[in-house]
Amino acid sequence: MTMRADYIWMNGKIIPWDEAQVHVFTHALHYGSSVFEGIRVYETPNGPAIFRGREHYERLLYSAKVARIPSPYTVDEYLQATIDTVKANQQRSAYVRPLAFRGYNTLGVDGRGCPVEVIIASVPWGAYLGKEGLEQGVDVQVSTWRRMAPDTLNALAKIGGQYVNSQNIVMEARDNGFAEGIALDINGYVSEGSGENIFLIVKGKIYTPPLANSILGGITRDCATQIAQELGYTVTEAVLPREMLYMADEIFFTGTAAEITPVRSVDRLPVGEEQRAAPLPERIRRASSALSKASARHISLADDGGISLPPEIGCGCL
Repeated sequence: MTMRADYIWMNGKIIPWDEAQVHVFTHALHYGSSVFEGIRVYETPNGPAIFRGREHYERLLYSAKVARIPSPYTVDEYLQATIDTVKANQQRSAYVRPLAFRGYNTLGVDGRGCPVEVIIASVPWGAYLGKEGLEQGVDVQVSTWRRMAPDTLNALAKIGGQYVNSQNIVMEARDNGFAEGIALDINGYVSEGSGENIFLIVKGKIYTPPLANSILGGITRDCATQIAQELGYTVTEAVLPREMLYMADEIFFTGTAAEITPVRSVDRLPVGEEQRAAPLPERIRRASSALSKASARHISLADDGGISLPPEIGCGCL
């Protein structure tokens, strides 16, 4: 199904969806000179809520800095534009895609003479890896494609052109009959999925690769880590050899699009002892569900009469 909505925010204005157009000589179309985010808006009993919007837009500005794309807007302006877009589309829940990119001027590789354009779209998008994947787990493979080496690209930034690597990973996996791929870094250690961070549970302890293994510092990754620690689990950032994927009792992905998705098998080897993905520990599952759906128990009234979540959860309602 084609993703679309009635309205989109572009360069400071809400406009009809079909009026959001760019020239075919737009620099970003040729060289990937863009930065972006993916943000969830969840329906709650108190109205739609932006999940950790401030942290997402802070990362967008970091990505723009690294890419030398000057942002025309502040974090607060992006947040207000997101609220305006979701309201214009009368959405109770949505996937929000902010994108800042170099527009039309020159075709030279150095596009700093091009104007910077920005869009914020809010569209319906269910479970990225499928509803069944959320419930039963997904089958994945270790990709033949490696994540980028240090000093080649910027793993901690969400820069459009870099995602050709992610496209290679997921296209290969799906061509081979898997839902997703797990990439290794240049040294052969576990890195991440094409668009997800990864956690392994081995003998009751939770492991996840560190930032130095060419991963994105995921916002959902941070939330899952905080919740697991608050529930009494040990979460260790560690360099993980590939074979730990086959040793793990449980594996799960985290990400804005993927939310929290268990892995059922890796390279056709079942995760855990059973021929299916073992469920996440019950307490983590409950907390993860609350995290993903931004449930009402996290919500408190803000001074301005609106609704917000505590800073550690970081969700603000519209």
